[in-house]
Amino acid sequence: MLFALLTMGCSQSSSPVQSTATTTTPPAAPPLRVLMLTATAGFRHDSIPAARAAVAAIAARSSDIVVTATENLADISAARLGSTEVLMFALTTGELAFDETQKRAIVDFVNGGGGFIGFHSATDTLYDWPDYGRIVGAYFKEHPWVQPATVTVEDRAHPTTSGLGAAFALAEEFYTFRTNPRGSVHVLLTLDPASVGAQGDFPLAWTQTIGRGRSYYNALGHFPDTWNDARFQMQIAAAIRWTAGR
Repeated sequence: MLFALLTMGCSQSSSPVQSTATTTTPPAAPPLRVLMLTATAGFRHDSIPAARAAVAAIAARSSDIVVTATENLADISAARLGSTEVLMFALTTGELAFDETQKRAIVDFVNGGGGFIGFHSATDTLYDWPDYGRIVGAYFKEHPWVQPATVTVEDRAHPTTSGLGAAFALAEEFYTFRTNPRGSVHVLLTLDPASVGAQGDFPLAWTQTIGRGRSYYNALGHFPDTWNDARFQMQIAAAIRWTAGR
């Protein structure tokens, strides 16, 4: 009898232990805050309203981007930049009346890890401030071609150019610059010189790192149609995320 009891006891299997572990979803990253400046002290582009509307539309359909557009230079301050991830100069022109404190705030913002984006005539801005020229990458020289042309995608792997293919056609006001920036920046887009009957090297978009920050510039954007182009809006959204480090 004792043997039988022992045998029965050994043959019973214990119930499996049920896990009570739970999976915790990490909190969503806070949205990227973009301060978009469209102030002008020189030529004023008719495409500024389209630019503001396009960037607002990008933010509206994105869960990770919040944009504040302004033409008030007083909004560019150390305090405001302290709660900003990306500073965007879109179609700005001329010697904007920043004081030395504001200039220092912009430089410190980028050096400290902030993102900077410039579009089109951002390179026709602040010629008398060399630090700005370093941040944007070059200064405008002239626009010899206002016509349809071919844009070559030099770096097809960058987030801002992914999906554009090897080249695309666009009607634009194509810039040249006082100094070719290629030696100090990473070129993303160039104008195909054959498409405008020219020869030479004409960078149109580029990136660079400055201190702990990132800078992106794109020379396109003269016409409202460019800002409404899905390909251009893709580049804008990707540039915001790239310059913010996401």
